[in-house]
Amino acid sequence: MRSMLTALLLALPLSSLAFAAESPAGRWQTIDDETGKPKSIVEIQQAADGTLSGKVSEILKSEQGSNPVCSACDGERKDQPITGMTILWDLKPDGEQTWSEGSILDPAKGKTYRAKAKLLQGGDKLEVRGYVGIEALGRTQTWVRQ
Repeated sequence: MRSMLTALLLALPLSSLAFAAESPAGRWQTIDDETGKPKSIVEIQQAADGTLSGKVSEILKSEQGSNPVCSACDGERKDQPITGMTILWDLKPDGEQTWSEGSILDPAKGKTYRAKAKLLQGGDKLEVRGYVGIEALGRTQTWVRQ
């Protein structure tokens, strides 16, 4: 009985690591799908119900300098700093390592799109797709875990 308890206690940290790898929660380097260059760092959080949201924590490259604002945005985001801005929200679990039915903001264009995300390669890459109407009308970025 004692050896079984010891084995369980030793296995707990390993199972936590496996769970962490299956979650997109954490810091992600966004890669521009047009240039292939790193653009920003997005911090993704996963709520208790499994939904995802993501906030820009750092700008790596911008034509507006190191502190760009969302000049193309409407409403409350208009002319607000992109650093600290929530750009990904309401992604719901949809399968084992996929999330869908959410929204994503492209701060460069000020447009909001429907979004879905899928963990790839053991949790080290996240495929993020923004689209209008149907998925075929969109674009995909692959983000890299930091």
